[in-house]
Amino acid sequence: MQIDRLMGILVLLLQRERVTAPQLAERFEVSSRTIRRDVDALCRAGVPVVTAQGCGGGISLAPGYRLDPAIFTREELMLLLAGVQGMESILPRSRARDILDKLGSGALPRGEISIDLTSFDPEGLSRQLELLRSAIGKGRVVRFFYASPRGSSLRQVEPHRLLYRLSDWYLLGWCRERRDFRIFKLRRLTGLEMLEEHATPREIPPERLTFREYFSGEGWLLRALFHPDMAWRLTEEYGEDAYTAQPDGRLLLEHRFVSFQNLLEWVLSFGGAVEVLEPQELRGELRRQGEALLALYKEDSPLSGSP
Repeated sequence: MQIDRLMGILVLLLQRERVTAPQLAERFEVSSRTIRRDVDALCRAGVPVVTAQGCGGGISLAPGYRLDPAIFTREELMLLLAGVQGMESILPRSRARDILDKLGSGALPRGEISIDLTSFDPEGLSRQLELLRSAIGKGRVVRFFYASPRGSSLRQVEPHRLLYRLSDWYLLGWCRERRDFRIFKLRRLTGLEMLEEHATPREIPPERLTFREYFSGEGWLLRALFHPDMAWRLTEEYGEDAYTAQPDGRLLLEHRFVSFQNLLEWVLSFGGAVEVLEPQELRGELRRQGEALLALYKEDSPLSGSP
């Protein structure tokens, strides 16, 4: 509905200094012409929307504009506040506080929902997000080392979008080494820096904005029996309907993994609380890992480095 889109555009303009019509069109899945009509509608409603043409132009709100919270129900306003207060956990506090002030939220208590988007290294995450947001806004290339099971590699990336998915932060960008859009987990980035070089404007394929394409590959089907004590973890990671209780009390899980390495590491994290039924390749690898551990931890073997 148009009213919902108008409110979405207004909230987005309150959060950002400037956006372009194509960016809004992509965000709300409409044409740029529709966005221009929406901007006209906001202006007629008394919202001071400013448009600028040319390089560095875009759509913004007049300085000092505050959103009248009376247009929201209390429940809607509390949800908005929960989202903005969640951003306080990863952005400089003054920036989130400015948004809260524009919403006129000073007299409202915190609601029933509390959001914390930080990681185990909140300061490091905040620095990464600020640098990447700046690089995206300025259209600049970033460089970093990226760690993966195959090792660490130096990447030059044209950053396009920050994503919060599956309890982690990710960067969506055009990788110059891979010549394609790639998703990078921020926790695997080291040595992040912004270069002077400007990125090439590119259209993001809509399917790259979700993880659906990544997880739709055939991959590896795991069939495994877990000890009943592992119900909490299976529920936490895959939901209460992900497994089936067996007559002996064990829990049967059937789940598809894209990467064999990720599958192996995940299963190993359960130790002796899981029995793999399929795939056979994983059973063989677990047997090899067990034999290596047995040899390493023989009771009569000396400690590493001892005489």
